[in-house]
Amino acid sequence: MKKKITLKQIARELDVSVSTVSKALRDSIEISEDTRQKIKAFAKLYNYKPNNIALSLKNRKSKTIGVIIPEIVHHFFTTVISGIEQVANEKGYHVIICMSNNSFDKEVINMELLANGSTDGFILSVAKETQQKQDYHHLTEVINQGMPLVMFDRVIEEIECDKVIIDDLNATKKAVQRLIDLNCKKIGLITTVDYVSVGKLRTDGYVQALRENKISVNPDIILKVEDFDNSEEEIQAFLIGKELDGLFAVNEHFAIYAIKAFLNQGLKVPEDVSVIGFTNGELSRQFIPSLTTVSQHGVEMGAKAATLLIKKLESEEGVEEPYETITIETSLIERNSTKR
Repeated sequence: MKKKITLKQIARELDVSVSTVSKALRDSIEISEDTRQKIKAFAKLYNYKPNNIALSLKNRKSKTIGVIIPEIVHHFFTTVISGIEQVANEKGYHVIICMSNNSFDKEVINMELLANGSTDGFILSVAKETQQKQDYHHLTEVINQGMPLVMFDRVIEEIECDKVIIDDLNATKKAVQRLIDLNCKKIGLITTVDYVSVGKLRTDGYVQALRENKISVNPDIILKVEDFDNSEEEIQAFLIGKELDGLFAVNEHFAIYAIKAFLNQGLKVPEDVSVIGFTNGELSRQFIPSLTTVSQHGVEMGAKAATLLIKKLESEEGVEEPYETITIETSLIERNSTKR
């Protein structure tokens, strides 16, 4: 018997994407007939077997929840995992955690792996590349075959499932308003590219706060970071000569890189420039000066996501529970990076 081959191996051997292979094996009309036949023939030759999600769900329950997060570098995701595990363990469920590294292909592969009888449902924060591609076939396929999905933080509005979010736009408006109330006149923004949903919402909140206070929006003091790995150097170069008296950053890493850049220029924080970040992690508390930040309450978000998923998993067969979107309240934690 030939050794089984994976979706990723087929994609590599035929020099196509994982998404193309997945769609071809489902006879998607998005893929040309020639490509579909080539992929299906190759899969058959090497004994590829697609996941039988529905059969797995019908025959047994694993009492295991699959969690897929984009990255582990942000403290926020570790707090969400903590909240998920607290509720799951109380209810007798195990948790398997996978990381997509913000890769669409890895997100698809992780979902395929966990759906193959290993887990009963998913909790997911969508990868940056998935939002960029706007390809959600792996999500709709899981839902259509009866496997519950809960999204948190980075969610896809078009996908019908339970969601746990914060009000990113209004949380940012409140943070920027605090800078304005501190008499900041020239407030910069360090954010992400617009296709990352939370970054876009936080950028919109920044813009709205300025406009509501009749402050003009200056694109020259807005930086949209795409490559996190090189973000510290990019932020340092961006802030040279900007002469800001306030800055809002969409995560605590960007905020701390900005503070370091200001200090390297001989500026004092908060005397010369006040800085507010997002995500109340260990970095925010331990950095000097400690960071004023928006707390997302990740533990509560994780607990709500696990509660929603387990509610779906334990609902009576044939009873359709309505989908819910729960919004977690944020709070502004004031520390030493802003004037008092």
